[in-house]
Amino acid sequence: MAWVRVFVDTSVLLAGLASPRGAANLILTLAEAELLTVVLSEEVLIEAERNLQRKLPAAIPYYREWLAACPVERVPSPTREEVLQAARMIHPKDAAILAAAMRAGVDDLVTLDRRHFLDDPEVARRSGLRIGTPGDLIVWFRALLERK
Repeated sequence: MAWVRVFVDTSVLLAGLASPRGAANLILTLAEAELLTVVLSEEVLIEAERNLQRKLPAAIPYYREWLAACPVERVPSPTREEVLQAARMIHPKDAAILAAAMRAGVDDLVTLDRRHFLDDPEVARRSGLRIGTPGDLIVWFRALLERK
């Protein structure tokens, strides 16, 4: 059983698939090894597939293999009310992602979206989520391992 449940947005998923190096790919590897649980919403899965078709079609087989091999936790789409509540905390375009992460009750939300998530500390404070980059998550994960 994984120690940490992490909601990963599309930007992190795509970065992890696009590059065999870096923290985003390490997150996917840790999830596949069942050292952490990647939580994905239907919106992230749909957006990832669409973006891969457009931008990285060569990565689609790897993406599908990873999804089949990795014990990903899929969470249902947030309700309209949950999205509207999240839209009071973040740009409306990202409200469904924030609402899904809040609904899932994850430990962390990992994103590369500086503009709407990372550069506004109020989003983390108001949502009750720890929000960071893939690199932040690796630092947090290492600290957790040191405490175990």
